[in-house]
Amino acid sequence: MAKKKTQGSKPGAVTIKAVAQHVGLTPGTVSVVVNNSPSARPIPQETQERIHAAAKELNYHPNFFARTLRNKRTFTIGVIAEEIGDSYGSAVISGIEAYLKKMDYFFLTVAHRHDEQLLGKYSQLLLQRGVEGFITVDTTIQDVPSLPTVAIAGHKKVKGVTNIVLDHIQAAKLALNYLVGLGHRHIAFMKGSRFSSDSKERWDSICEVAQQIGLQIDPDLTVQIEIDDSTPLLGYPYAKQLLARNKPFTALFAYNDISALGAIRALQEHGLRVPHDVSIVGFDDIPSAAFNIPSLTTVRQPLVRMGQVAAETLLARINGRDDYPSTIAIEPELVVRESTTTVPRS
Repeated sequence: MAKKKTQGSKPGAVTIKAVAQHVGLTPGTVSVVVNNSPSARPIPQETQERIHAAAKELNYHPNFFARTLRNKRTFTIGVIAEEIGDSYGSAVISGIEAYLKKMDYFFLTVAHRHDEQLLGKYSQLLLQRGVEGFITVDTTIQDVPSLPTVAIAGHKKVKGVTNIVLDHIQAAKLALNYLVGLGHRHIAFMKGSRFSSDSKERWDSICEVAQQIGLQIDPDLTVQIEIDDSTPLLGYPYAKQLLARNKPFTALFAYNDISALGAIRALQEHGLRVPHDVSIVGFDDIPSAAFNIPSLTTVRQPLVRMGQVAAETLLARINGRDDYPSTIAIEPELVVRESTTTVPRS
C-alpha cells in the first residue's frame, strides 16, 4: 500500500501544522524547536531531533516574515561599503559574511562610491528594510547613527560607533624601519587620495615615525594620489610623476598594494629594475601581491579578520552589550617578498 502523502509535503507549501501532525505533537511545540527558541530547552533532546528530522523530510523551512513578526527581529544587518568588487572591500565583506553565516544572520550590501547623496539614500533604504545595525567599510560617518554601528577604517569619533582600525603607527614603524635597515634613505612616498578614510591617518603616522627615526621626507619625492580607482592605474601615473622630477630615490612606499603594482609597471617602463634599482613596499597584502612579478613586500592588514571582528562586535551590541569599545585596534604585520632589497651601490 502506498504511503499516504503528508498534507503540505509539496516543497514551499509545508506548514508548522503539517509537521506537527506528522510527529504527533502540538504546533506550538514544533514551532519553538524549529525556530530555536529559548523555550525549547525543556523539550527532550530526542523529541527535538525527531522534529528536526520530520522538518527535513517534509522540506519545511521556517517562514522568515512570520519569525520576524513573532520576535520583532529581522536578524539582518546593513553593510555600507565604498566599493564591493575591489580587493580591499571584497576581503572585508568575506570576513563579515563568514561570521554572520555562522550566527544565522543575513546582510544587505550597498556600495556608494563616495557619492554622499547615494550614501544617504542607501542608508534610508536599509533602515526601511529593517536592518538591526550597520557595518561601514572605508566610509566616513558624519552623523550619529540611529542604530548600532561598527566602522571598519573609521577614524572619526562618533557617538554610537565602534571603529575597527589598523594600528597605523606600528604599520609605519614596520615599513620604515625595514627600509632604513636595508640602507634606504632616499625614499619616495605615495599619499592616499582624500576618498579613502585611511589616508590622513596613514600619512600622519608615516610622518611621525619618520621624525622619530631621523628620516627626512622630501616633498619632491612625495606624490598625492588624486583619483579613485580599484586597478593598478591608481599608482601608475603618480610613479610617472615621480620619475619626471628627475630626483633619484632607491625605495618607494606606496599607499596600498594596488598603487604599488601600478608603480612597478611605471618603473619597469622607465628601464628601472625592481628591486635592484628601486625597492617597493605596498600596504594591505591583497591576494595578487604574492603572485606579482616580483612578488610584493607589503604591510599586511588582516582584512578578513577585521570583517569578522566587526560582525562579532556589532552582533554583541545588537544583542544587548552596552559597554562597547569606541575603538578596536588591529595589529599589522610586515610581509617581506621579492620587491625589496638592500640599497644599490652607487
